[in-house]
Amino acid sequence: MIENAEARNGEAPVVLRGLRKAFGAHTVLNGIDLTVARGETLAVLGRSGTGKSVLLKIIIGLQKADSGSATIHGQEITGLNPDKLNAIRKKMGFLFQQAALYDSLTVEQNVDFPLKHNTGMPESARRDRVRELLAAVGMEGDLKKMPSDISGGMRKRVGLARALALDPDILLLDEPTAGLDPITSGEIDELVLKLQKEHHMASIVVTHDLQSAKTIAGRLALLHEGDVVIEGSFEDLEKSHLEFVEEFMRRDS
Repeated sequence: MIENAEARNGEAPVVLRGLRKAFGAHTVLNGIDLTVARGETLAVLGRSGTGKSVLLKIIIGLQKADSGSATIHGQEITGLNPDKLNAIRKKMGFLFQQAALYDSLTVEQNVDFPLKHNTGMPESARRDRVRELLAAVGMEGDLKKMPSDISGGMRKRVGLARALALDPDILLLDEPTAGLDPITSGEIDELVLKLQKEHHMASIVVTHDLQSAKTIAGRLALLHEGDVVIEGSFEDLEKSHLEFVEEFMRRDS
């Protein structure tokens, strides 16, 4: 793996060192070290139950690691009080696996939610911002629809728009193509690439979808039994002779 100067100098937006997390006797993270630089997309791969989503929840502060450190923009988030943690979270966009839209709010209101509750923008400015965000994900014609009235792929698009509402420096995506047909998955991949190019964020994508990871990420990390067994480009994984890597690549190709 080749890290850029930003990562080497410890200035990367996301730096994880020695992260450990267990649930009872089951260890899901066993000393994870990862760094993600600005403008880079890292895909975290692995079988179900390998701690991929737990890793994202630790980064955003929804769960605490048992040990190790998660440093966001130079700030260690473990043990931060809620106000300071919330301030850091405002610079992170999070797309949950099922988009997690509010069922009782329209598409427009869902995207407006973080703006309404975290900024002092007047309503007219928020409305313009929401329409700009929805246009960026191809949903400008569905402002007044309810989440129950749109498809899974459309909900993911709305979720992405909401994740970008506060102009984050870090984007965290949990299984962005899960449950989608191949055509819709490809559309979401292209949208993620487009947004990354426009916003130059540090992005972490948790996925079991190898094709999606190949498309959107410059670097991949494969988890197995709590450890990163390999980290590098898609080609590095293809060339690996590690037994688990070969098995994973065969089953997901």
